[in-house]
Amino acid sequence: MNCEFCDRLKATFKDIEILKDEPMKKHTTFRVGGPAEMFVSPSLDEISEIMAAAGEFGIPVTIIGNGSNLLVGDKGISGLVLEIGKEAEEITVEGNRLRVSAGAMLSKAANVAASNNLGGMEFAAGIPGSLGGAVVMNAGAYGGEMKDIIESVEVLTAEGQKKTLSLKELDLSYRHSCIQEKGYIVLSAVLRLESRPEEEIRAVMAELRDKRVDKQPLEFASAGSTFKRPEGYFAGKLIQDAGLRGYSVGDAQVSEKHCGFVINRGNATAAQILQLISDVQKKVLEEFGVELETEVKMIGEF
Repeated sequence: MNCEFCDRLKATFKDIEILKDEPMKKHTTFRVGGPAEMFVSPSLDEISEIMAAAGEFGIPVTIIGNGSNLLVGDKGISGLVLEIGKEAEEITVEGNRLRVSAGAMLSKAANVAASNNLGGMEFAAGIPGSLGGAVVMNAGAYGGEMKDIIESVEVLTAEGQKKTLSLKELDLSYRHSCIQEKGYIVLSAVLRLESRPEEEIRAVMAELRDKRVDKQPLEFASAGSTFKRPEGYFAGKLIQDAGLRGYSVGDAQVSEKHCGFVINRGNATAAQILQLISDVQKKVLEEFGVELETEVKMIGEF
């Protein structure tokens, strides 16, 4: 742990909390992951100076949101983990637009929209991620994607400058944006929604919630859909047809309820989950000649 760096942060931000060797399993929906050497959860106003200080001291920084799409290695993450979460959660309504800070949960934003008779976010109400992560990967579900509702996104560049990107500049496609490629950090987004009766919006949200409960293994820790949808196929169907329903490595398991999900039955390690993913990819390739690409992002040391 770099004491000079920590002293700098504490001198600049008197109320900042810097956690040492923070278990990352507390910050991912997979509930696995070794310790972060240093861990902070700053406000939006603090991010720029923290990034600048880290650069000055040569400390690597890993940016995370709600951790709903991450597999963190058992040996943890060196340097600083910067969580854009509850300290960076603001939602304001501006006519038929929602301005949402990066740390706000999609579910909360969707509910605020519904309460203000604004539709279009129904698909996002059950996604267990934050706005920042959703922008980075163009999150989607049930026929809707973030690109359908984003008007613009404010980012922090690698040089520490704030910049507003248009929808076109974001280069959004299936589970892709330009954010990571260019080293940007999402600060907030403006979402363009549609005026609609709240009861109509709530009805759609309830319908989608019932579908999730019926088809997804929500009772277990996971990172959602483990694999991207291969062109012309469905990952879950390929895995099922390969005879891998319920296949397990330790406490890591292909869900019996939905084969597109890898779940943690309680005490899985990142190594076990990674091995299971590799086994699934190899078997599907052998059986069907299809390469499954992970939607889950692997970070840290395995």
